[in-house]
Amino acid sequence: MSAVYIVKEIYIYPIKSLAGISCQQAFAEEMGFENDRRWMLLDSDNQHITQREFPIMSQFYPQISEGKITVTFQNQKHEFSISEHLEDQIYTKVWDDKSFVFEVNKVTSKWFSDRLGFECKLVKIIKTGDRKHESSRSKETYNVSFADAYPYLLIGTKSLDFLNDKLEEKITIRRFRPNIVISSKNPHEEDDFEHFKIGEVQFKNVKPCGRCIMVNNDPQNGIVKKEPLKTLSEYRNFNNSVLFGTNIVGLNPGIIKVGDAVVF
Repeated sequence: MSAVYIVKEIYIYPIKSLAGISCQQAFAEEMGFENDRRWMLLDSDNQHITQREFPIMSQFYPQISEGKITVTFQNQKHEFSISEHLEDQIYTKVWDDKSFVFEVNKVTSKWFSDRLGFECKLVKIIKTGDRKHESSRSKETYNVSFADAYPYLLIGTKSLDFLNDKLEEKITIRRFRPNIVISSKNPHEEDDFEHFKIGEVQFKNVKPCGRCIMVNNDPQNGIVKKEPLKTLSEYRNFNNSVLFGTNIVGLNPGIIKVGDAVVF
């Protein structure tokens, strides 16, 4: 009998709040997948910026090839090296978490500033431990890159199917910016996963993911609508948090691939 839970999709988001990249496989590290949210944009006050305030950020599309990241926005392209950064350390925060980062280069920062219409800089986290997040549920502290809170987000296919059955305008899983999408049997059963293995990697479930207004931003065009958050809030509101998907952490490095089974 074939396994019930199979990895269907894998995504990384090299630059926080920009579009993601669909992958056939990815290397799991403590902070998240390799090159996942290792970069983010800061404003002139060194505060991080996201699609919550600037939905147009969803229309910047990164690709990775031969040690370089190429970002495309409205047929304009810019390229920088994965390894490059300036020497001066910058102190910032990701929500309440202290973070130490380095600007990539001045030319890249100007390219983003010109297209977004305000001064900003692209920064990079370069080593594990430069940003730590304490779980409100477990009180454990995790090393994270620039994800909102945890290194990985897992979603089951039936959770999206159940939601789409309630929506007039169907949406794709990209609205929820998962790292790992698995085939599932029942809606939201991933909330109750504990420990499991995918490919070479052992994972631990931390807590279901509370969602914000960003899920209403259509990644195809950057237009913010009322859904799906309105409908989700009608049946997935727990203690004033609208839940969809679950936050997980990796317990060892290794490769996972599309087609891998989830083993409990």
